[in-house]
Amino acid sequence: MAGRSWTAWSGWGRTIKPERSSMNHDAFEFVEASGGIEAYRLPANGLDVLLLNQAAAPVVTFMVTYRVGSRNEVPGHTGATHFLEHLMFKGTERFNKRRGTSVFNVLQRVGAQVNATTWLDRTNYYELLPREHLALAVEIEADRMRGALIDPDEMERERTVILNEFDRGQNEPMRNLYHAVWSAAYVAHPYHHPTIGWRSDIETVTPEGLRHYYDTFYWPNNATLSIIGDFDPAEALDLVARHFGPIPASPAPIPEVRTREPEQRGERRLIVRQAGQLGMLMVAFKAPAALEADTDALDVLATILTTGKGSRLYRRLTDAGLTTSVFAATSRLRDPGLFYLFASLAPGHGHADVEAVLLNELETIKDDGVSEDEVRRAQRQLHAQEAFGRDGPFSVASQLNEAIAAGDWTLYTTYLDRIRRVTPEAVQQVARTYLLEDRRTVGWYVPI
Repeated sequence: MAGRSWTAWSGWGRTIKPERSSMNHDAFEFVEASGGIEAYRLPANGLDVLLLNQAAAPVVTFMVTYRVGSRNEVPGHTGATHFLEHLMFKGTERFNKRRGTSVFNVLQRVGAQVNATTWLDRTNYYELLPREHLALAVEIEADRMRGALIDPDEMERERTVILNEFDRGQNEPMRNLYHAVWSAAYVAHPYHHPTIGWRSDIETVTPEGLRHYYDTFYWPNNATLSIIGDFDPAEALDLVARHFGPIPASPAPIPEVRTREPEQRGERRLIVRQAGQLGMLMVAFKAPAALEADTDALDVLATILTTGKGSRLYRRLTDAGLTTSVFAATSRLRDPGLFYLFASLAPGHGHADVEAVLLNELETIKDDGVSEDEVRRAQRQLHAQEAFGRDGPFSVASQLNEAIAAGDWTLYTTYLDRIRRVTPEAVQQVARTYLLEDRRTVGWYVPI
């Protein structure tokens, strides 16, 4: 597998040339339209709303994307975003376990799928449910946007759950190698720490600390609602205006992440040793942010390298018996991320041999470039991946969620056009620009 890695502030501040809206609504401003999606803003509090009507099935996805992730955390408070995500399900005055009206109970009674996820640049909460119950999802999400209890007793119970989740992750070599490489690659920027946080911070975070975090970031002007599926657009905007309209904008500006990672001036190397069977190798290079055109070319390069049995590194490594699998990806993030390659070693083969073959192939591309046929094949493969990944309202909302986090929701609607513009020359140029030894971090997982 290969391609982009959507891992996740929106681009509303840019100059916008509005396209035609399908309707007018007294409470909302029309902002723009792209790829069938219409964007509106609630002027009263700055809440952004995206609408995409798909009537293929009588279901709808309602998703709230907050532009806050582990990127917004500071040392001593890592994991706050993830911890708060857990507590958002522990209730408000209206929806809570004591009254038999917990979020899960109320929504699952009407057949909803409900959950949330946290990542580097965002947190999202979602419901996939029968179309006639959209109002319930809107009501619950509006209620907990400012009404979360953050109860100390519930927090202590959830701390145990999160610490267990952290400890389970420590038993996964691939996860540990991935986190170790990111932590070595970043020395200043918050991408340095894992989204779940460091264990000591999970152990010591206080209710007051999480309340402050909640009161800093959980506001309508730091959120985007996505409504995808079978619904009436005018009625949906009525619901949003009714439930979210009374919520004020944040009393203070949402804090910006101002830390910029300093230039890396030499290769960094690390070894992770723990119990396991087969070794693994991760090679990562500093890469541009999600919205940069060079990131499109890196997506194509990752696909050329590792997607399918005809890809370069599959033939050089897996076909040759050196690895059991190999993949590459570009982490399309709000701030500059990583272009990385991951290889699982075959029995009897060493890290140095696999690394040498991998790096040699990258040098070949820098020297000789890639062919027109390789680029066209990669573009077709990325097109197919996108088509499979956009099947149904929840899939659409999930990918739209990552584009919002990256900085511009229209990245979702324009992605394939951007990929189609990539040329062989552009692929060679990004290889020469970013795949440099001094910008490289190499990690080995060595079983013991």
